[in-house]
Amino acid sequence: MKKIFKQLELFLKSSNFDRGIRLGFGITTPFAILYFLGYFEYAPAVVVGTFLNAPGDIPGSIKRKVNAILISTGLTMVVTTIILFSKPFLPLLLVALAIITFVVSLISVYGFRGSLVSFSGLLAMVLAFAIQKDTGQEILVQVALMGVGGLWYLVVSFIFQKLAPKKDQNQLLSDTLLLIGEYLKLRSKLLTKKTKRDELLKQTLVLQYQINEKHETLRETLLTRRKRSGRTHYEEKQLLIFLSSINIFELIEAAHLDDEMIDRIFGVRKEFLKASKNLSKIMGNHLIRLSELLIQNDKIPNKDMLLNALSKANVSITNYIDAVKLPEAREGALVLKNLYDYQEQLLQEIRAVRRVMANVKDASKPSLKRQDSSQFLTLQEYRLNILVQNFSLDSTIFRHSLRLALTIVFAYLLGFLFGIQNTYWILLTIIVIMRPSYGLTKERSKDRIIGTLIGAAVAFGIVLFTQNVVVYAVLAVVSLVLAFSLIQQNYKSAAALITISIIFVYSFINPDAFEVIQYRVIDTIIGSVIAVVANYILFPTWEADNLKQVLLNALEMNKKYLLATQALYKDPSKYKLSYNVARKEAFLAISNLNAAFQRLTQDPKSKQKEFQLIYEIVTLNQTMISAIASIGKFIINHKTTPASIEFNVLIKKISNTLQMSYDRLDHAKIEKKVTEETAEHAQDKLLEKYQQLSNMRDENIKQGNTKLDTETLHGLQEAYLIANHMSWLKSLSENLKKATQSYRSSLVDDQ
Repeated sequence: MKKIFKQLELFLKSSNFDRGIRLGFGITTPFAILYFLGYFEYAPAVVVGTFLNAPGDIPGSIKRKVNAILISTGLTMVVTTIILFSKPFLPLLLVALAIITFVVSLISVYGFRGSLVSFSGLLAMVLAFAIQKDTGQEILVQVALMGVGGLWYLVVSFIFQKLAPKKDQNQLLSDTLLLIGEYLKLRSKLLTKKTKRDELLKQTLVLQYQINEKHETLRETLLTRRKRSGRTHYEEKQLLIFLSSINIFELIEAAHLDDEMIDRIFGVRKEFLKASKNLSKIMGNHLIRLSELLIQNDKIPNKDMLLNALSKANVSITNYIDAVKLPEAREGALVLKNLYDYQEQLLQEIRAVRRVMANVKDASKPSLKRQDSSQFLTLQEYRLNILVQNFSLDSTIFRHSLRLALTIVFAYLLGFLFGIQNTYWILLTIIVIMRPSYGLTKERSKDRIIGTLIGAAVAFGIVLFTQNVVVYAVLAVVSLVLAFSLIQQNYKSAAALITISIIFVYSFINPDAFEVIQYRVIDTIIGSVIAVVANYILFPTWEADNLKQVLLNALEMNKKYLLATQALYKDPSKYKLSYNVARKEAFLAISNLNAAFQRLTQDPKSKQKEFQLIYEIVTLNQTMISAIASIGKFIINHKTTPASIEFNVLIKKISNTLQMSYDRLDHAKIEKKVTEETAEHAQDKLLEKYQQLSNMRDENIKQGNTKLDTETLHGLQEAYLIANHMSWLKSLSENLKKATQSYRSSLVDDQ
C-alpha cells in the first residue's frame, strides 16, 4: 500500500500531470468565463482551439515551444477553414483531405516537435467534421475563435511555467536518473548471468535509447536557457545533475567487460564478482531513489549502504588474490581492480548528485563554458530544403504521408458509402495510431482497441449507475486531464480515459449514452483495422530495408570516437572537449541504431530479414562504444604514460577496418590499410609490455618487496587495460567488417 501511495504522489507531482492540469484549466476556464458573460455559444470553438494546440507544449527551449504553439495555431485555423468550406462538395472535399493529410504529415520530417505540430493539423482536419457551420461568416467566426483558443493556451502555458518553472526540468532529470538506475542494475546482471546475456542485452538497447533521448532534451533545455542573462543558482544545480548523469552513463558503459574474458578468467569462481554486482545494484537503487526525491520533498537516504558495498567490492579483490594466489591471480585481480575503479568513480558522481540535491554549499559549479556548450546541442534544422530532400519514396516520412493520405480518403469514402454516423471517429483513430512503422502501428492499434473497450465498459457501468449530467461533465474533464497526463507513458490507459471523456461529452448531444458507447467501440475497431492493413500493403516500410543509413552513421561516429580517444591519450587537457563531443555523437548514433533495431523486432517475422545478422551488427557496435569508453575514462581518471607507437598503429588498424566496413556498405572505393602483420606485431608488443611489468612485479615479490605502490599498480592497470582493450577492439572491428559485408551481400545488394 505504501508503494502505491508513493507512486500516486510521484504521478500527481509530475510534469505530465501538470500538463494535464494545464489542459483541464485551459478548457474549463473559457466555458466558465463565457457562460457568466452570456456568450456561452462561443465557448466550444475556443475550447477546440485550446485542445488542438496543447500537443506542442512539451519540455525544451521556451522559444521553440512558443513557435510550435503559434505555428500549430495558424495551421489548425487554415486546415479547419479549408475543410469547412469543402464539406458541401464531395469531390473537392476528397481532394482537400488527400492534400492536407499528405502535406501536414510531411511536417514530421522536422523532428519530434514537428510531428506534434503535424498531429495538431491532422486533428484539426478530423474535428472539422464534427463542426456544423453553414455560412462563410459562421466559418470565419469559428476559425477566429479557434485562433483565440490557441493563443489562450499559450498564455496558460506561460502562467503554469511561471508558477512552476523547475517542474519540467526536474521531471526530465528524474526520468533520466530513474532510467540510468535501471540500466546500471541491468548491466550488473551481465557479470554473472551467462545464459541470459542475449535477453539482457536486448533490454539494455531499449534503455540506452531512452536515456540518450532524455539527455538530448535536457541539452536543449539546460544549455540554451538564459544564454544572455546567465543561469540562476537552481539552474546551475540542474546542470550539475545533468552533467553527472552523463558521466554516470559513460562510466556504466566503460565498466562493461569482455564476456569471453570474464568467463575465461573467473570460470567457476564467479562468486568473486558478486560484490561488484551487488555494488552496482545498490548504486542503481540509490539513483532510482534520488530520481524520486527530485519530485518528492523528502530526506536523501543515508550513504552508508553505498560505502559498505564499495568496501566489500574492494575486499573481494584481496579475497580473490588470497584464494587463487599470485602470479596466477594477477590478471583476474587487475580486472576486478579496473572494475572497482570505475565503480568508485561512479559512486563519486552519485555523491556529487547527492550534494547538489542536499544544497551543500561547497558543491562544485558547472565547468562547461557557454561557447563550448553549443557544440553539445543537436539543433533541429527547419529549412525548406529538408522538406525537399524528403520528397522521395526513399524517405520513410514521405511514404507514411502518402500512405496516410490514401487511407484517410478510403476511410472517409467507406463511411460515406455505408452511411456510418460518425465517420470522423474512424478518421480520428487512424491519425492517432498510424505511424511510419508497421510494428508501432500494430502495437498502438492493439492498445487503442483494448483501451477503448475498457473505457466503454467503465462508462457503461457509470451510465447504469447514474444519469446525472453534472457527474458526466466532471468525469469528462477529469478523464481528459488524466488521459493527457498518461498519453506518453501508458497509451492503453490514455485510450481508456479518452473514450470515457468522449462518451460523456457526446452524452450532452445524444441523450442515449449506450448508443454513443456502441458507435465509439465499433468505429475504433474499424479505424484500427484499416490503419494496420494500410501499413502492411500501402508503400510498406520494413526496418530491415532502411537500416543502411543508420548503420553508416554508427560506423562513422564510432570511428570518430576512437580517434578522439587517441587524441585524448596524447593530451587529455587539450582534447577533452573534442573527446566529449565525439562521445556524445557516438552515443546518439548507437542510440538511433538501437531504436531502429527495436522497430525491426516489431515488424512481422517474415519481414525481419537477416535478424540475427543485424542483431550481431548492433551488439558489435554497442560493445565497441563500451570498449572505447573504457579506455577514455581510464585516461581521464588516471595519470597515464605517453601513448606508445604500438597503440597508435592499432588505432590506425581499427580505424581503417571501420572505414572499410563503411566503404563496403556505401559502395565506396576502399583505401589502403595497415597490413595485418604490422597490427599483429603491435598487438604482441602491447601484451609484451604488460608481461614485462608483470614479471618485474613477480621478481619484487620474490625479493620480499610485497607492498604494491600506487605507481606500479597504475602502470600494471594501464598496460593490461590498453593491451586487452585494443586487442578486443581489433577483434570487434574485424567481426564488424565481416558482418557488414554479409549484410551488404544479403540485403543492400538485393535492393
